[in-house]
Amino acid sequence: MEIAGANREIAARVVVLVSTDLGLRQRLKESLTQFRWTVREAGGGAEAMALAERERPEAMMVDGWLPDLEVGEFAEQIERMFPKMDVLQMDGTGTAGGARSLRRNELLHAIRVAQEFEGDGVERVVVERESAGSAPLRKPALLEAPAIKVVRARPAGAPLPEMVGESPAMLELARMIRLVAPRNATVLIEGETGTGKEVVAKAVHRLSARAGKPFVVLNCAAIPESLLEAELFGHTRGAFTGAVTSRTGRIEAAHGGTLFLDEIGEMPLALQAKMLRFLECGELQKVGENESVRVDVRVIAATHQELERRASEKTFRLDLYHRLAVFPLIVPALRDRMEDLPLLVDFFLEQMGKEMPRKSISAGAMAKLREYDWPGNVRELMHVLERGAILAEDRAEIGVDEIRVRPAVRGAR
Repeated sequence: MEIAGANREIAARVVVLVSTDLGLRQRLKESLTQFRWTVREAGGGAEAMALAERERPEAMMVDGWLPDLEVGEFAEQIERMFPKMDVLQMDGTGTAGGARSLRRNELLHAIRVAQEFEGDGVERVVVERESAGSAPLRKPALLEAPAIKVVRARPAGAPLPEMVGESPAMLELARMIRLVAPRNATVLIEGETGTGKEVVAKAVHRLSARAGKPFVVLNCAAIPESLLEAELFGHTRGAFTGAVTSRTGRIEAAHGGTLFLDEIGEMPLALQAKMLRFLECGELQKVGENESVRVDVRVIAATHQELERRASEKTFRLDLYHRLAVFPLIVPALRDRMEDLPLLVDFFLEQMGKEMPRKSISAGAMAKLREYDWPGNVRELMHVLERGAILAEDRAEIGVDEIRVRPAVRGAR
């Protein structure tokens, strides 16, 4: 999705309704079709951006809360990408300095007709007169301008459902994910082993316009070097010893969706050159095949290594690093967000409670968890709690003695 293409002509009388509330969208649609508007609907910001890119609507009407993007940042990004579009929020206001549709009064009328509605339980928007004690508006005149009060119940920097934690570092990570997810930019996720990089990759995919398409994972460290190229790009029958049938590679299997390359730093140098070519032209060539195949895939890579340092050491291609790190995301280590420890402990105990009786944790055990440095990060915490639950046997509480950590690795990085 390129901003350079935003200057195409807008489609007159096309409007995109962006809301999770199907009832609200239906009421707005009924009003707008009476004025001969062509209505397109989106349940979230990523879907709305895809519609705007494809149809260049004259206007967009945005609810006060979206499931995938913070509304203010979404509106600002839409205004930058599509400066000729009128972006109208459900309180009847437009973006600062944005375009105004010649038929904005029709859009305002549709909002007023919608009157009072509730979204998905997270936010409520009420249309009411400014004067205290007056009755709600009922089919007002077209040019009347009611005040609309927006009662927000969700903070702007809310965490994502996949990611447990409300520390500043995790809220910033969630904000960055919401910003990049609707775009097609390549993402490089960096973080120590066990921090949850694949969880971040899945969140980016879920919030993108590709969410309904495949999310394909390939761990570059888990496949022998001799087979990695064929696994990634596919191969034809007879391409090498043992290739008794043709096989679709992971890249082609992810067509239309997202390819997640975990431990990208383990990819051999020779294969890195072929990967770079694919990223630059979108074409792949199967092993044993002369013809190229064009595919539409978004690549997300992850590593626990310092790829920029490795590039200076000539063990990783610098040009591939720059091509992957268009939008880097840093996943914080657990020791750097210890304020999230109680939430993580409660989450893992709840998950384990689905397979065994739910256990609690004693204050002493929690204190012991706080003292540890967690070189294995969130994954190690999960394993320590699972071990503690097993050691607690039939007891309902995990005590200090059941928390077994390895002092030998304390302070390790």
